[in-house]
Amino acid sequence: MPDQKPIGAQFERWVSVGGSIIAPATLLSALLFYFGYVSSRAQYDYFGIDVDTVSLSTQDYIMRSPQPLLVPLLILTLSGAAVLALHTRVRRHSLHPQFRRKVRRAILVGLVVLGIGLLLLFVYPVLLRWVYYPLVTPLVLALGGAITGYGLSTLRFLDARVDTAARAPQPPHLGIIVLVWAAVASCLFWATATIAEWSGLGLAQEQARNLEELPSVIVDTQERLFLPSEMRVSEMPLPAAQGQAFRYRYWGLRLLIFGDNLMFLVPNTWDSRDNTLVLPFDSSTRIQFQFRNLSPWE
Repeated sequence: MPDQKPIGAQFERWVSVGGSIIAPATLLSALLFYFGYVSSRAQYDYFGIDVDTVSLSTQDYIMRSPQPLLVPLLILTLSGAAVLALHTRVRRHSLHPQFRRKVRRAILVGLVVLGIGLLLLFVYPVLLRWVYYPLVTPLVLALGGAITGYGLSTLRFLDARVDTAARAPQPPHLGIIVLVWAAVASCLFWATATIAEWSGLGLAQEQARNLEELPSVIVDTQERLFLPSEMRVSEMPLPAAQGQAFRYRYWGLRLLIFGDNLMFLVPNTWDSRDNTLVLPFDSSTRIQFQFRNLSPWE
């Protein structure tokens, strides 16, 4: 009968397995939270709102992350498949006499591209107003770093296959290769954050063009709001009655978002002079949601 493992050893094994699962899951959640936050911050900043005042939860930001991450994930997936196919082809020609020379040329090309990316970093004050700068710069750095890192890794692979008696040249240090790939990952993170910010801004502009798709609300308040006429919000005094605490009614408003017992309202149509109205969701206000102007038989 085979010996059974001690309970302590089994416990350590399960802890190790659990740690290997929980750590990547925690990292993934942190990344989803960050990109969801960047996108939401740009989205609500368009309407003049600091997203921190909305007090969205961690789950809310994670739920909002697929929108800005869809395009980067699709590009990275397709690029990864292309790189794997190229890697297979490259390794097939690794025994060619001129292969090492070609790898060194590729490393030189990668260093040149990397140098261009570093130059873009240093001329940031000059290119500050270039709208594509925060995307082009990290992509150029990532491309140069990826070519350089892959070339160094390939040289290390070739040197490992050579017999030590042949006095092969010293292979590239593993630490250098790791640092290069870490820089590539950082640049991809930068580029993805830029795309997330642009996605949030684009989503806000789409909402502004189609404000009629937001919930239409009627708000009753105890005090007059003194809204500017540019908002084109209708106001009507309510008749005084015993026990009636609400004195004014407003319509022509749309609910942009609700958070932390606050309602963020915008007018029916967009205008550059518009404001975002913030009202408490408590006993001082009464809100009614209107049906959409669409017959159920249409």
